[in-house]
Amino acid sequence: MGYDALRKVTAAILGMDPDEIEMDMTFLTDLGADSLDLYQIFMGVEDELGITLPTEGLDKITTVREAVDLIEKVKSER
Repeated sequence: MGYDALRKVTAAILGMDPDEIEMDMTFLTDLGADSLDLYQIFMGVEDELGITLPTEGLDKITTVREAVDLIEKVKSER
């Protein structure tokens, strides 16, 4: 569910098809996102899933897989 939400939000913000987004892609290099895009993606995922991601460490996330891992961790702690 975290992966689907992340793909949906990322695709909407970056103007692409969600099916193009794969787990091992990097946000900056592979997907062409910038820091504002990443902020919007994380905020969108929070809204989509009704969670709050910790701000500490978000700047260290570089791949879709890392973001999904964080999302799933936060969801499991609710």
